[in-house]
Amino acid sequence: MTLEWEGEDIDRDNARRAALEHDRLVERTVGVPLTIANEFSEIRVSHVETRNGSRLLIESPKSGQWIAVDPLELEALTWQTTQTFSAMIASPFEPMFPDSRG
Repeated sequence: MTLEWEGEDIDRDNARRAALEHDRLVERTVGVPLTIANEFSEIRVSHVETRNGSRLLIESPKSGQWIAVDPLELEALTWQTTQTFSAMIASPFEPMFPDSRG
């Protein structure tokens, strides 16, 4: 018996697209990635060049999660308070604002 769930095909397609995009970004790494770690977390940061400009690829090797952010998105981090980050940490592995695209 094979277990299936509603939307399984959509989840599978999204995961494949994300994996392909991640591989494309890794191929465009400039220089050597930087790893930052403490007792709670380990993050790898890489400078990548895309057709739309520079990005930082931020990866969590432990969870497999990653995001590529542009300079404006990075600057937006400087506008935040520690309460913003506390709220994000309070719900790990979940976006603060779920993607409504489904």
